[in-house]
Amino acid sequence: MGPRGRGRRAGAVQSTNDSSALSKCSLAARGYVHDAFAARLVPGSARRAPLIHRGYYVRARAVEHCVRAFLARTSAGPGAQILSLGAGSDSLYFRLKAAGRLAGAAVWEVDFPEVARRKADRILEVPELCALTGPHRSPASPSALCFEASDYRILGLDLRQLQRLDQALTEAGLDAATPTLLLAEVVLTYLEPDSASAVIAWAAQRFPDALFVVYEQMRPHDAFGQVMQQHFRQLNSPLHGLDRFPNVEAQQHRFLQAGWSSCVVMDMNEFYRCFLPTEERQRVESLEPFDEFEEWHLKCSHYFILAASQGDALSQTVVFPPSTAFTLVEPALLSGVFPASVVTSESQGPGLKRYGHASVLLSQGTILSTGGFGEQEGRHCRVSKFHLLSRYSNLEWKGNHTGCSGSGARWDGRLYHTMTRLSDIHVLVLGGRLSPVTPALDSLHLHVSKSEDNSASHLEVTITKAGPEENSTLSCWRHSATEVSYQNQKYLFVYGGRSVVEPVLSDWHFLHLGTMAWVKIPVEGEVPKGRHSHSACSWRGGALIAGGLGASEEPLNSVSFLKPVSCGFLWESVVIQPPITPRYSHTAHVLNGKLLLIGGVCIHSASVPGVTVIDLSTGLSSEYHIDKTCVPWPLMLHNHTSILLPEEQEILLLGGGGNCFSFGTYFNPHTVSLDISSLSAGQ
Repeated sequence: MGPRGRGRRAGAVQSTNDSSALSKCSLAARGYVHDAFAARLVPGSARRAPLIHRGYYVRARAVEHCVRAFLARTSAGPGAQILSLGAGSDSLYFRLKAAGRLAGAAVWEVDFPEVARRKADRILEVPELCALTGPHRSPASPSALCFEASDYRILGLDLRQLQRLDQALTEAGLDAATPTLLLAEVVLTYLEPDSASAVIAWAAQRFPDALFVVYEQMRPHDAFGQVMQQHFRQLNSPLHGLDRFPNVEAQQHRFLQAGWSSCVVMDMNEFYRCFLPTEERQRVESLEPFDEFEEWHLKCSHYFILAASQGDALSQTVVFPPSTAFTLVEPALLSGVFPASVVTSESQGPGLKRYGHASVLLSQGTILSTGGFGEQEGRHCRVSKFHLLSRYSNLEWKGNHTGCSGSGARWDGRLYHTMTRLSDIHVLVLGGRLSPVTPALDSLHLHVSKSEDNSASHLEVTITKAGPEENSTLSCWRHSATEVSYQNQKYLFVYGGRSVVEPVLSDWHFLHLGTMAWVKIPVEGEVPKGRHSHSACSWRGGALIAGGLGASEEPLNSVSFLKPVSCGFLWESVVIQPPITPRYSHTAHVLNGKLLLIGGVCIHSASVPGVTVIDLSTGLSSEYHIDKTCVPWPLMLHNHTSILLPEEQEILLLGGGGNCFSFGTYFNPHTVSLDISSLSAGQ
């Protein structure tokens, strides 16, 4: 790359600092962290989304955890120093100084010359900041040193020029023999892998008593990782080294090979669960309305915190003591592969680009999908149009969008609702939400009829509100609705979910499908943990409830059976061996005595769930990989719907995707078919 290309890349990387700085200001303004200085260092303001707040919060807490461990270990010594690489507009020095935690310690910051000078100028403009630094000076422009106080220095340098960096740090008073904390928050990944490796090796050789803390991205190969990489490529600041160091094991090996004596690495799900007190997690989780759990957990699984150490004072620093609070689950050995293929393309009608929707099979040839968040008329929004997928032959399906017909009620834009087929032309819609603080209160009846041209691809949908009874209101979402039988009568068993008041519901309701009245039926046995975003399937007159997200935002791996008995129903726990990986936001079906769990989000495994197959007669579980060779990548298997076609021995996957942190929103563009015929062949 020539000088111009490197200059453009440097400018793009610097722009990521500006965006990050505004996010940190928004984080403090909403009360996630206490930082009185972030806004003083950055002119302007921005209000970020709750998902962004959570992402930056866990980053701030992870780095703070490491800084505290370092300062606690070195507090009894003659001195300590912090070298922040790519510091940008970070307020670490001012927070430590104001809290009285820099006694005997000093901070050096390094960033591109333009970034360093801009920060130095900003400090000089703000009296509160100057008061904290004490006497200071700004050296002449040719110097790498942009700001100098007794315990604080800012240097403008390119990390790729290690010889100049080493010399400038020495001239600025950095003592290699003093215990040193090196910080690199999303910095090394912007360097070419060889340059980043050179920095790691240089630090190991230069500082004999040091702790190196790194926070950055990993897991580039799954769907979320692909979207993440594409985002940074579009910003002209691609992430480097992810292919060479894709996971925590590779990152750990990288530092040990470079000369560091010990190294601990974990993803941010593990840090959040193991090293933040329960009370603090509850405080953060209650700060703002939130309903983007999939994206939150996926974001945390794609970032890591690393602490490498060496030397007499710091090699024994236990930054991350072993914890039993987070156990990685190894899935069962791979039992087989389900081939995947694209069912619809643009030439076969508009695709189902949405998530948080609901789908139902009206007949063997028509699938109706409603609601969700997706693409409509060139923008992202809560979708008001219905999507119809109609079979024209054994090999061909066609998609079509349609709106409400007649003068009845209009679709209200809900998502995370349920749909139940009452007949080939009648569908019941229950629950859902309009926003994380606005439930969709009306139950709806959808009447599907052929249009005037009598074409199956142009069906019309008429909406009417369900009965006016007060107890027909169901103010929850992310719940399930499953058909069960009791005393030869059909009921809808509505279970779990969440509401404005309760983050997780553990209650249930029975709806008599003949009279559309809510009734009470006795249920005995140990009640399962409350959950939402679980799956539910009809089986033997009862309901199988699998997975879900529990009360502490922890994925569950239990499978419970609501078993019909003479006096009502009985909860039974299904014992599974080997235990399945905890997951949620998956779909499920029962086929030939087997429960199939498709996709989902998990935080206790390094792998993305494929299809877990549970033999309900033996409790044995097995794992099947989804062969995506013939499917355009990426394919996100969460927030999707699925339809089982037992005669064809296939499962259709419709929609899916999500808001990928700050990297943009992704929708699966195609309906995908899973060929599950190998399950029957293996019998």
